[in-house]
Amino acid sequence: MTVKILRLGHRPSRDKRVTTHLLLAARALGASGAIYTGVKDDQLEKRIQGINLSWGGCFEISFAKDWSKEIKSWKKHGKVVHLTMYGLSIKKVIEEIRRDESDKLIIVGGAKVPGEVFNIADWNVSITSQPHSEVSALAIFLHELFDGNELNLTFEKARLRIVPQGQGKKVIESQDNV
Repeated sequence: MTVKILRLGHRPSRDKRVTTHLLLAARALGASGAIYTGVKDDQLEKRIQGINLSWGGCFEISFAKDWSKEIKSWKKHGKVVHLTMYGLSIKKVIEEIRRDESDKLIIVGGAKVPGEVFNIADWNVSITSQPHSEVSALAIFLHELFDGNELNLTFEKARLRIVPQGQGKKVIESQDNV
């Protein structure tokens, strides 16, 4: 199953850090790529490409002018999950979503999500019915979707790798990928 993220309504002046953090979480927790809408942001794309170069993996990022076309195109071969505090509890739907082996497009909103998104999604899912960060919602959703196995991912062609330890910091730089 391929998992991609659709970030709605990116605004570089207001959302630079949030969108970056959203995509970093998506990448680290098992998504293969992201599509963002709103305002095209070359700096955002360069930041994510730089992360791939340093930390490995091949997380793809692309811009789309029309979110509706992206969703309709995706629905030809996969399913759509919309993360919203107004959806069904993740605990009630996660098993159904996991059992469905089709590719998943995870929609994460921006300022205001168009009502059409709620209707076109296969699942409207809430992590909690309280206001919270889209970054935390995506992280929790991916953790549940992959049943915790995403925590064991390895990223090919990483130039930098962290060696886990109880205290201190140990980073190994590979000369193979420089």
